[in-house]
Amino acid sequence: MGQITVERNAGGIEGLCVITPQVHGDARGYFMETWNRRDMEEAGITLDFVQDNQSASVKGVLRGLHFQIRHPQAKLVRVIRGAVYDVVVDLRPGSATFGQHHGEFLTAENHRQMLVPRGFAHGFLVLSEEAEFCYKCDDFYHPGDEGGIAWNDPELGIAWPELAPDGAHLLDGTVLQLSDRDRCWKGLRETMAAPERGENKCPG
Repeated sequence: MGQITVERNAGGIEGLCVITPQVHGDARGYFMETWNRRDMEEAGITLDFVQDNQSASVKGVLRGLHFQIRHPQAKLVRVIRGAVYDVVVDLRPGSATFGQHHGEFLTAENHRQMLVPRGFAHGFLVLSEEAEFCYKCDDFYHPGDEGGIAWNDPELGIAWPELAPDGAHLLDGTVLQLSDRDRCWKGLRETMAAPERGENKCPG
């Protein structure tokens, strides 16, 4: 592997990888490869990405926890501006780590990427004043196929950094911002027990 280091099975979750590219820098700036099929294949990662997405968010925005119901996607996620705390939850039936989560700080400075296999819920909290988040997907977006799990489900027990005890602000007073849809997802147990697996008619 020429240009990346790969932490396999991050957080003890099979298939979850944290990838750090080599950064070549000098007084002018830096250069790095953010995706190299050959390096990934040498690391045992074989994915055919078909779509790139990018979002911008302000501090205190929490997006998630989202998953695709009938058309699951593997994702390679990174931050190109700012900083987020990125979280995934294993929803794979039969997985030894079903229901377990793992979080990573992804920033424009550390250049880390997280490779999220199919069958995971995903979300992130923006910790910088602004953040731009990019991710590759190995399947196209399918309208109406998105499910979700409550970001604050006590069964998951995610320790979101910088979150105030009231659960509505960050420690510096920034208001936590969620979409109407992300406010109404149910917990893991209720979501996975329902036949529709997350289709709880949350607003789009």
